[in-house]
Amino acid sequence: MVALGLIACVLFAYALLSRRVEGTVVTGPMVFVAAGLICGWTGLAEFGSAAGGGDGGASREVVVLVAELALVLLLFTDAARIDPRALRGNPLPARLLGIGLPLTVGLGALLGLLVLTDLEPWECAIVAAVLAPTDAALGQALVSSPAVPERVRQALNVESGLNDGGSVPFLMLFIALAASEEGLEGGWLRFTAEQIGFGALIGVAAGALGGLALLRAAQRGWATTVYERLGLAAVALIAFVAADEVGGNGFIAAFVAGGAAGMTAGPLRNHMIDFAEEEGELLKIAVFFIFGAFAAEVLAGATWQMLAYAVLSLTVIRMLPVAIALAGQGLGTRTIAFMGWFGPRGLASVILALVVIEEQPLLAGIEEIFLVMTVTVLASVVAHGVTAAPLTRWLADAGPPTLPPSIPERRARDATTR
Repeated sequence: MVALGLIACVLFAYALLSRRVEGTVVTGPMVFVAAGLICGWTGLAEFGSAAGGGDGGASREVVVLVAELALVLLLFTDAARIDPRALRGNPLPARLLGIGLPLTVGLGALLGLLVLTDLEPWECAIVAAVLAPTDAALGQALVSSPAVPERVRQALNVESGLNDGGSVPFLMLFIALAASEEGLEGGWLRFTAEQIGFGALIGVAAGALGGLALLRAAQRGWATTVYERLGLAAVALIAFVAADEVGGNGFIAAFVAGGAAGMTAGPLRNHMIDFAEEEGELLKIAVFFIFGAFAAEVLAGATWQMLAYAVLSLTVIRMLPVAIALAGQGLGTRTIAFMGWFGPRGLASVILALVVIEEQPLLAGIEEIFLVMTVTVLASVVAHGVTAAPLTRWLADAGPPTLPPSIPERRARDATTR
């Protein structure tokens, strides 16, 4: 209860200054993570150790629930923003997911072996899978900025919506191998197909039918505006829970459902965006506050190797696979560097680390795995928050030498600025 009051106090203070802060290098996640850290260090907010047992179990369940809810709504509304017409002929999302994601996991595991010497090989692979997903919310300034070429924004948005689900099969395989189970012979390929296939199918069904039903109700005057918005949020949760119950990936289902609902709900699509910018934002900042409080309890155990890996995770481990995935796509060097840098780590990494704790709480390296995730996410919150606005302007000011008028990337930007 005290923690809830503290979140409310920080939220009120931030609300008073939010317009003054907007456009600066200070972001909402930075403020709430910092508040959580301060409250954790001073003992004002105590949740117990996320990576430990005992009293931390109940707290961890609360954090998982809030974080999952926030991520589901964020994925759903991010997908609703996507214009399918903008994705036609845009191979960037598929290349980032199909080439970039596996390379990111592989390179992360390899460099983990060299840097995180206290972890076993499969534990290094777990760290790589946990830190592979990106979080567009930490770079919201670029995802929503018309100054960034549309196909670039859409690619980063789709990637962040689907790569957490794409990381889950890798993670489950590595957990099984780390626990000396028969990971390769235990139906991993089937598990992967079920996670992606069931998640996508249920997402399409729930989103399309839910969006269409709400549109028909609105047209007949059966639904109020408030409950139209809540109904769309319910569609996201229905997709998430239904997919999870049948063995699919709930996060993939939520993302796909948002895209399907965005196409069938017509003008109600704007309600999803409004919900994300208001009610969804409240959940997100609560997660970052709680994460900060958790981080305060474990940061004393951080080592220089963990910090070094965090830096590598946000730079080489992300940027090199992105450069390889986007090679030959006609993008300028500045654009590739921009897309490589903006791979922030956030809610998805926190959730996947907690999944590891739930699946294998007795894993020898569990505390170090959680701590590496914590250091990396903290570094990402600051680094990507500070650079989002200035680097967005940097890309927008690239000019003809970097963005030739002939390429779709340039035309998309010009279309948004007219």
